[in-house]
Amino acid sequence: MCGIVGFFNERNSGIDNKKVIADMAARIRHRGPDQGDFYVDGYISLGFRRLSIIDLADGSQPILNEDGTRVLLFNGEIYNYQALRAELLERGHVFKTRTDSEVILHGYEEYGEGILQRLRGMFAFVIYDTNTQTLFGARDIFGIKPLFYYQNDAAFMFASEIKAFLAHPSFKKAVNRERIPEYLCFEYIPSEETLFENVYKIPAGSYFTVKNNALTVTPYFELKYAIDGTKPIEFWEDLIEETFGQSTVAHSISDVEVGCFLSSGVDSSYVVREMAKHNNVKTFSVGFEEEKYSELKYAEEFAAFAGVDIFTKKISADEYFDAVPTVQYHMDEPLPNPSAIALYFLCRKAAEYVKVVLSGEGADELFGGYHYYREPLDFAKYMRVPKPIRKLLSVCAKALPQGFHGKRFLTRGAEDMDTRYIRNNYVFDHTERDAILSPVIAQYATHNPAEFTKVFFDECRDEDDITKMQYVDIKTWLQQDILVKADRMSMANSLELRVPFLDKEMLKTALGIPSKYRVNTETTKVALRGAAARQLPAKTAAMPKKGFPVPLNDWLKQDKYYEIVRRAFTSDDAALFFNRESIMKLLDDHRQGRAGNMKKIWSVYSFLVWYDEYFVKTPGGCNTAGGSRPAPTPSRSVARKPKHDCYREMSS
Repeated sequence: MCGIVGFFNERNSGIDNKKVIADMAARIRHRGPDQGDFYVDGYISLGFRRLSIIDLADGSQPILNEDGTRVLLFNGEIYNYQALRAELLERGHVFKTRTDSEVILHGYEEYGEGILQRLRGMFAFVIYDTNTQTLFGARDIFGIKPLFYYQNDAAFMFASEIKAFLAHPSFKKAVNRERIPEYLCFEYIPSEETLFENVYKIPAGSYFTVKNNALTVTPYFELKYAIDGTKPIEFWEDLIEETFGQSTVAHSISDVEVGCFLSSGVDSSYVVREMAKHNNVKTFSVGFEEEKYSELKYAEEFAAFAGVDIFTKKISADEYFDAVPTVQYHMDEPLPNPSAIALYFLCRKAAEYVKVVLSGEGADELFGGYHYYREPLDFAKYMRVPKPIRKLLSVCAKALPQGFHGKRFLTRGAEDMDTRYIRNNYVFDHTERDAILSPVIAQYATHNPAEFTKVFFDECRDEDDITKMQYVDIKTWLQQDILVKADRMSMANSLELRVPFLDKEMLKTALGIPSKYRVNTETTKVALRGAAARQLPAKTAAMPKKGFPVPLNDWLKQDKYYEIVRRAFTSDDAALFFNRESIMKLLDDHRQGRAGNMKKIWSVYSFLVWYDEYFVKTPGGCNTAGGSRPAPTPSRSVARKPKHDCYREMSS
């Protein structure tokens, strides 16, 4: 795993391009502490940080093709690279290394953008053509590996992490205030924008080009269900078992030792069981000093069953709160998922022993693992009631006192799926959100958050409700939350995290399974659990979804941790974005047991910690006031073809 950075050189700017590209790469050294390499010519500067996994001796980047006219930077792993390499060798390509990276470079020479359809893996890469001064890049179909770009005035730059931009003198650092309302609802930005002005994400499953001063972004992958209702559940269990076994083998390819995360759930246990067939695998798990929140006992029991070593860590409340600034800094944008901090400690423990780990992320979204996917089954009969009647009952239900049994069911039962489901996941709904914003930020709260996700519901309008929910989660929650924390927390500890459920062939299997074999009234992940039960103890295969339980709800009621959050909520910085009286009421009501506001409190607190890390403590960039942004169309001048200059920083 690695980190990549780059920018088009600005003419007559006086910028020392060699120094700036090295400084940008240094900002993300944690992604690749083993080596730093750079390419600089008259048009472009490219930088690379390497975490050595495959071809340890000769796998440095940037990689140039045979005649030096194309330059590659690559972050990720290609699991079918050996077959692709053999194919390209037959077609006459000459390789300098044994890496999967070089396969992309020669594959692009051979197939152009068509190489993207042939890749099986996780990746973000760019290829620069020195003849045409064209930059081409892409992300994998799930968005496992990140890629950001910044455009403003004459500057265009890209990087694996936003913090790299801080080292460039043309980067104007400003909060994207217009998107704060959406952050508070979703806990992430459900679009290509970020909370930094003029910084955007390349979407998952898309490629981009920068040519003749114009940026174009094009999707190359379409998520589309092809449900086959003719096969029995045994067919799907067989197919899952076979495909997952192959995926796990592919994801274990490495020139260094590969370990596994292990919790109490079926997903990570299934990964470990498959890995243990071929390797003497080390496993890693974390819990808390508060035993009722800890899964360590179950993980240790399964490790004994599977005959694998397990290394554990118990996280204290002090450690958890002390880590918050570090975690929010590494996230780039505020991410208030409480499990992210537990994941940070899990990655830190694993990094003491291995460079690569496998994890169970993605199984819930692909195979139907969340309990709320069962909600359409609960609503099925009620949805037959004419909508006008349901709307009338909803109006009546809203007048009922809080806690009245059935109030929530009747209220939500009048809503269409694109509103009903997303509201199930809101941290703040739009009325709650508007009540806590400062006047400056409140002027941007003009959208109902459901508007941002309706487009995804429209894309799958012909599917059943369970499938719609999963489709939207893959497009939003998985990409913007689950995979973000997985990438940032692992890379913060210089650890490569691989996700064998999020595999091209696993996705193909999942997209064919009927919803009744994903979710029923009794359980979730029906077919996946059936496949796993052939190899796991019955208790493990049937273990209900727990997420990553954290005692944060209890800690926020304790004086010490209440006071930490109170100081942030009453600060001058808080007044820039929030109504301080309103957010303090959230905190006090939670402490007194009048309301369960943990998620709301943590979303506001995480934002304030992030702001402090990037706009108060961390140097770099040029702080500016927030405002509106121009369209992302980079501008630069194209002139004669220059000579290039490659240089390398070796690890000490």
